[in-house]
Amino acid sequence: MSERKDLALAIGAGFAAGVIGAGLVSAFLGRARGKGKRVAVVLSGCGVYDGSEITEAVAVLVAASKHGAVATCFAPAMAQRHVVDHSTGDLILAPPLAHRDARAEAARIARGDVRDIATLSASDFDCLVFPGGFGVAKNLSNFGTAGPSCVVLDDAARAIRAFHQAGKPIGFTCIAPVLAARVIKGVTVTLGRSEGADDAEWPYRGVAGAAAAMGADVVEADVDAVVVDKANKVVTTPAYMKKASPDLVFDGVSKCVATVLAMA
Repeated sequence: MSERKDLALAIGAGFAAGVIGAGLVSAFLGRARGKGKRVAVVLSGCGVYDGSEITEAVAVLVAASKHGAVATCFAPAMAQRHVVDHSTGDLILAPPLAHRDARAEAARIARGDVRDIATLSASDFDCLVFPGGFGVAKNLSNFGTAGPSCVVLDDAARAIRAFHQAGKPIGFTCIAPVLAARVIKGVTVTLGRSEGADDAEWPYRGVAGAAAAMGADVVEADVDAVVVDKANKVVTTPAYMKKASPDLVFDGVSKCVATVLAMA
């Protein structure tokens, strides 16, 4: 309480001196709301085509830090389903030769500090966030091959259920809402735009139909918007489901993280 009082006094003094603007005040208050909150971030490798989407993953970590939260990264200690040449999109290796470990690859994003998802406990954290990337559909589930009949990796499904049952908020970006669709019955999510959308602008718009087939209530939203399921404490944003600029993706992911922290 004393820290928040000191912050309020400092802001008041800043206004009186004419040195603090509304944007800076908003940043101060946002940081105060997230200060000390513990965020578990589940990665699925490193790179959009076979792991976590890097811009989205970094946006999650930056947003958490900006709001004063402490993020801890997790990933499955398992061989990636595929290894893809990201300069061409071509498959380099597939099972049984795809021997890159998803956790070891995710450590590239986490600057080395990434834990085995098998050790993730909801009791240790205030909220949970899943960035997107094809690793969601290849390593955290088999959605890439099974579609609406997919199975979510046991440890990922266990984590989602544990946070959900504990009433702790969960954020999903890009394609990651398919995990929520499979695990949380009747959840409301967004995967961007689908009905009448331009394939060139929304190249993965068919995913929305698959999520609906799994029982999710799928809401249309643009790249920098968030959709909040208040009852289930689930927050989603389309991110790179749209062929969009990095700044818009960053804005949407940042809003998602800020909303999750506000609910925690």
